[in-house]
Amino acid sequence: MQTVILGIPSHIEQYGRAGEEVLLLHGWGKPVTLKRHLEPLALALAEDYHVTALEFPAHGQTGKPAGVWGVPEFAAWVKAAMEQLDLRHVTVVAHSFGGRVALWLAAKEPQLIRRLVLTGAAGLSRDKTLKEEAEALRYKKLQDRLSKLQSVPLLGRGVESVQRTLRDRRSSQDYRDADEDVKPSFVKIVGLNLRPILPEVGQPALLVWGDQDDATPLWMGQAMEKEMKDAALVVFEGRGHFAYLEELRRFVNLVKAFIGEDMKQRG
Repeated sequence: MQTVILGIPSHIEQYGRAGEEVLLLHGWGKPVTLKRHLEPLALALAEDYHVTALEFPAHGQTGKPAGVWGVPEFAAWVKAAMEQLDLRHVTVVAHSFGGRVALWLAAKEPQLIRRLVLTGAAGLSRDKTLKEEAEALRYKKLQDRLSKLQSVPLLGRGVESVQRTLRDRRSSQDYRDADEDVKPSFVKIVGLNLRPILPEVGQPALLVWGDQDDATPLWMGQAMEKEMKDAALVVFEGRGHFAYLEELRRFVNLVKAFIGEDMKQRG
């Protein structure tokens, strides 16, 4: 269905019967859509739960945000969607970028989330090596010199093209694929390291990772397991960034067992 959330035309779908509420959040990328990346999971979970799938702003049938959004702004959009749909105490199942938003909400709005299932979740940064820091400094100096040349008559447009080419060579596929007006949001998102807030996340959390994930490497899941208060990591051997889709039935069974065990403990 289409609705409006925070002034943005938004695509939401709901599946299944009344019962435990499960909220699905997808990853980042122009090709990523609710239909392709959430609906197979939603249909499988809908056998036992009431499932809501959100399509983030700047993806699929949901409009773009006005201005530059980071993780807190996307989290505010999810919170507004939950309030509009009267969703409370949900189990959030989130992949990649969706994991960034889920972690932020779990830490900053804990009353909204009862449990977390994160798979290939993004959001953690490592300290740069000396080589990486030196390379970043050289790149910055080069961009600064090029910026000064933009004011030279007849050179400005050509210099801007060179700067854009340099940025693209250093950037991820997600950045290159993004529309120009969305790229500043992507830069803001990936610039936020969520590691400092991991100890604030107190909800039970199931972490599922592919050991061949090269987008959000396994060390991220291991760090989350170590630094969150109540997290357990399950590794899918031989699987990559979309492990949850590569082994959908196995993933769904894990989620169901996780929810069932937590419900039993709560009495």
